[in-house]
Amino acid sequence: MSHHDDPLAPAVQTARDWLRAVADSLDTDDRAFAYRALRAWLHTVRDRISVSSSAHLAAQLPEVLRGAYYEGWVPSHVPVRHGITEFLRQFARESGIDEDEVGPVAGAVTAALSELFSPGQLARVFAVLPMRLYGVLCGARTAVDESLIEWQSVAEEPAVDPLAGLQDRVQAIGDAVAVLARGLERLPAEEPDRDRSTQAAQQAHRILLAEGLVGTETRER
Repeated sequence: MSHHDDPLAPAVQTARDWLRAVADSLDTDDRAFAYRALRAWLHTVRDRISVSSSAHLAAQLPEVLRGAYYEGWVPSHVPVRHGITEFLRQFARESGIDEDEVGPVAGAVTAALSELFSPGQLARVFAVLPMRLYGVLCGARTAVDESLIEWQSVAEEPAVDPLAGLQDRVQAIGDAVAVLARGLERLPAEEPDRDRSTQAAQQAHRILLAEGLVGTETRER
């Protein structure tokens, strides 16, 4: 089957491009390790943000990686309130590294993703995380840096921003529009792809549904 006859080829290629960027940031040719590190990053972050934030983040992932992102996800169990120790254990376990390596590896993945996600996406995600998790995701080695940084308590709840709900809704609308735009993109010589357009519309609907901007009675077309 040729590349042009395979409807999944573009999605697979985009996922490969993202994985190559992560591998380059990790300075490794081991794509299997790069995938484990990326998957560990996605899962540890996913489990510590809200369902709405997850929908916004996942909407920007390539389709293949979106499946990995949602693997094993239980919406009713997030966000977890575990501390830094559990975060390090989960990341190390999923990526196959030692806990003292989590900071540098997570930081390399973050650096790659910051170039792949739309501007400001990671900042919005990190804003809801405890400061010490933010530090690890930016590359901090906790064994060295914990004595130098006044960490925020894991049990401490972030201050409630009266504009946060409105900002989330505006962001959800923006993400939904971006998904629809990508689904409708095509070269002038290309024929319209109804399947791609339908998938984009369904993903956009899920984003808006997660934020409560559409009713559950709305049907995906």
